[in-house]
Amino acid sequence: MGSSGSALKVCSDHRGGINWLSLSPDGQHLLTGSEDGTARLWSTADSQCHGHFQGHESYITFCHLENEVAFTCSADHTIRKWDVMTGQCLAIYRGHTSIVNRILVAKDYLFSGSYDRTARCWSVDKEKQIQEFRGHRNCVLTLAHYSSRDVHDESEEEQEKLSRDFLVTGSTDCTVKVWWVSSGRCYQTLLGHTGAVLCLILDAPNRELFSGSTDYTIRTWNIVTGEQLKVFKEHQGSVICLEVRASVSASTECRGNASLSNGLVNRYLYSGSADKTVKCWLADTGEQVQTYKTHKHSVSTLKYHAGILFTGSGDASARAFNSRTGVLQRVFRGHKFIINCIQIHNELLYTASHDGTLRIWDVQGICKRNKHRLKTERSVPGKSSQKGSLSRLFNNRVGCTMQQENGELEAVELT
Repeated sequence: MGSSGSALKVCSDHRGGINWLSLSPDGQHLLTGSEDGTARLWSTADSQCHGHFQGHESYITFCHLENEVAFTCSADHTIRKWDVMTGQCLAIYRGHTSIVNRILVAKDYLFSGSYDRTARCWSVDKEKQIQEFRGHRNCVLTLAHYSSRDVHDESEEEQEKLSRDFLVTGSTDCTVKVWWVSSGRCYQTLLGHTGAVLCLILDAPNRELFSGSTDYTIRTWNIVTGEQLKVFKEHQGSVICLEVRASVSASTECRGNASLSNGLVNRYLYSGSADKTVKCWLADTGEQVQTYKTHKHSVSTLKYHAGILFTGSGDASARAFNSRTGVLQRVFRGHKFIINCIQIHNELLYTASHDGTLRIWDVQGICKRNKHRLKTERSVPGKSSQKGSLSRLFNNRVGCTMQQENGELEAVELT
């Protein structure tokens, strides 16, 4: 295992914990959203703070960065749109009646999920609500989006049925719902989880949705029919984050020299859990092929890059594993509290923590040792959604309910 070393830079401008970290599509900027109610814009070129977005009346739960505009959502029940260059607030989206904990930007749509049990769709260019999605019996925790052209349809009948945009929502009520964006009507309710749905990831070309839950399982669904395809059951704690990756290789990822295919595409699902592990699965069969250990607390975030699996944990450390062998290659120590989010750009690892700091680490060395494998790998062009800040998600005292085994709903606090 490599030396933990020290961060290249520690950015400590925030006066509260950082709940989310977003990278712009062009890779030039990062955006952090904080408990101090502000967002900050950072240049990836010089790691300096180039913008300070102020206006929210409570803490920021989540943020999303485009090249020219930024979006933040807050416990003040609003979403704000900002000009990246000037820092000016361009729009305030009002309508939710409780904490807005998740936003998603797709096409000309801005989607939001809230503890008020609804999701909403807004016009990106106006302060206008286009649609409200009402039907969950509890908090909406996570979002995903796809359109009919993202899905490889098998019949004209199905093509006609899917000729529009869809929003997918995961909730504390243990369900996943798929909605028609145009009408706001529920297209499918996916039943099977017995705990809150914390994370979703879509592989639209394969017509599949993966969901992770506090019931310790991951479930795979056909997004067209709503059929539950597989249940992944090996975790011993809540499943907090997911990532899907495709590999085109004559040899198999995660399994040493064992070969599953010759030049075929294998899909790998990575899952981070409160049981202190990350697991790698064959997405098509549900077989567990690797477990990444050594975390001393929940795995709150993960990201695959250049043959390396990077993780952030509640033990205040980030880690880098060889994705194939599971061998721990480096530990990144320095944070004081949970790492809520990580990003990787230009061989630099960015870690955002509830201790209020953004730390920047050089990972060029460990990435170089694995780059020869990139020639046979590609990323799944699906759309993923992790849950928001783990610390914030479970520190908010809100009026949610959890489904018991007898089917009744019991009021609980997420603590």
